[in-house]
Amino acid sequence: MSVDFLILLIRVITQTFIWVVIANSLLSFFLSPYHPVREALERIVAPFLNPIRNLMPNTGAIDFSPLVLILALDFLSRIFIAILLSL
Repeated sequence: MSVDFLILLIRVITQTFIWVVIANSLLSFFLSPYHPVREALERIVAPFLNPIRNLMPNTGAIDFSPLVLILALDFLSRIFIAILLSL
């Protein structure tokens, strides 16, 4: 595999997952927790959000863990891309 393909793959996977996190966060305002779409997104995102939620202090009604996850995903993808470009 070429480096360009790996970089593209990392970007596509990262951006797709970021949009899933955003969709899950937005739908939590409008849909019931038992809605099938919401349950499916929660099953995808929860394993990544729960450790962040356990580490962060309680801020009341606002959950900042999706923002932290998005920033971490972006940071990690940039690091992986920089490593691949340096090869």
